[in-house]
Amino acid sequence: MTRANAARWRPIQEWAEARGAEFTLTRDGLGFQIDQPTAQPGRLRIEWGVSQRSYLPGFELRMRCEMGLHQDLQLMVLCRALMENLERAVFEAYTDTLKTRVDTDTPEEMRWLVMFPKFNNATSQIVRQRYGIVGVTKDLAGAWIDGELSEALAQASQDLLPEGHPFVLMSMRGNLYLRTEMAEADLPRLQALVRLLEIAAREALRVAARLSDNGAWPTTTSIAWTPSTRPGDAS
Repeated sequence: MTRANAARWRPIQEWAEARGAEFTLTRDGLGFQIDQPTAQPGRLRIEWGVSQRSYLPGFELRMRCEMGLHQDLQLMVLCRALMENLERAVFEAYTDTLKTRVDTDTPEEMRWLVMFPKFNNATSQIVRQRYGIVGVTKDLAGAWIDGELSEALAQASQDLLPEGHPFVLMSMRGNLYLRTEMAEADLPRLQALVRLLEIAAREALRVAARLSDNGAWPTTTSIAWTPSTRPGDAS
């Protein structure tokens, strides 16, 4: 199985190595990770394997770009259908148990939908229809989403991220994160998602320049990125 998967992912390995990245199979051979310390605008980590989120069934692609952004630059764009599902889940979980707040065991993706305002005025009609956008402020969310990122998201909605396909893109703790359902890892989709992440990262850098060093915004404190620690996964 491991040898067969290694052969199947050979194009991805060759692409990664051509970028100066290291491609590694998980110990059980069922997934892989790619590390590119020299990526721009920041160190890139890509993992494909068993999903770490209950809202992503099966296997997922997750990416992290380490950028050293302002810690309070908290922004998120996600598939609108997923946003609606997560909002229902948050409401049901915390009304059924009579909890009055969203605790730190809940992923940011869900807590932010309760904590932060939604930005509903994206210039692109496609973006408004297909994605949900939230941020620590509407002004920052709007500044991030409108422009090159808006164009990239509208394009992605045609084929890369079809309607209803679970997808989350977040800026937090100085990094940019992307998660999406991906039953099978294939090079063209991986490349396209990396390009989308890179565009979002450039736009986040532009928006971050608007935050002063002493700017204070609400923050949250749970884990958005869990390294592969499942049995058999690479450390």
